[in-house]
Amino acid sequence: MTSDRVGKKGRADVPDALDLALEQSHEVKAKVETCADDLASANEIVKEQIAGGSTLLSAHETLLAGTTVESKVQECADDLNEVTETLAQGIDDLAQTEIALTESRETLAETQAALVVSQREERDARRRALHDSKTGLPNRDLFDDRLSNAIPLARRHDWTLAVMFLDLDGFKKINDTHGHAAGDSVLKEVARRLSLHSRAEDTVCRNGGDEFLYLLVNPQGKENIERIAGLVAANIAKPIAVGGRQFVVNASIGVAVYPVDGATGDELIKSADAAMYRAKKSATPLT
Repeated sequence: MTSDRVGKKGRADVPDALDLALEQSHEVKAKVETCADDLASANEIVKEQIAGGSTLLSAHETLLAGTTVESKVQECADDLNEVTETLAQGIDDLAQTEIALTESRETLAETQAALVVSQREERDARRRALHDSKTGLPNRDLFDDRLSNAIPLARRHDWTLAVMFLDLDGFKKINDTHGHAAGDSVLKEVARRLSLHSRAEDTVCRNGGDEFLYLLVNPQGKENIERIAGLVAANIAKPIAVGGRQFVVNASIGVAVYPVDGATGDELIKSADAAMYRAKKSATPLT
């Protein structure tokens, strides 16, 4: 009866099973105490009868007393067995609950680990979607997004913005003569140098092929913009070691400044692109 009650309620009611066992144990204790009282009373009756001169109880009285006490003792034994079964069931359910909790903790740990992997893969996927696979620089989509966000800030705070459009002179010859692997190494090194040169608030991206875009946020005037462009050109022009060879590329750079050369991101990039082509034709570092 008790085990069915516990089994129907399940593991969640283990405390109820243990409480029931405790309650039953109190009931058995009371019955045992009653049996002890009955035995004491019977003993007193016998003593009184002996003291009164009676040396022999009637068979009926003796049998009746013995049967009553035996019945109560058996009842106590049965109740005690029921307490034991209830307690055993409660302990067994408690053990099962501990096993289930352990399994749940393991499942939770596995879920958390899977979540970490999923989040990392999501970050990696997002990064791949917004970065150039060859150089690791932001791609054009990310550059456009940052430029579109920078323009309202520049308007609100009365900042200047500068977009530099860079094209590598001599890169095609390296790629055609020494192969794409050598060309890729040159692109990666140029990207590395541009990244080292840029500030945290700036953005450098690979626009495709041997073209790069460089966003300068609040560069503090035209003279500083020209100074930065000169430093970028000089840094790129340093020899690049690839497979025991030394390659040299130069960068033609065109600059567009917000808001003079454009009020939108597209206008600024087009103005910088046009300035870059003028610089390339005139063989000057920048215009």
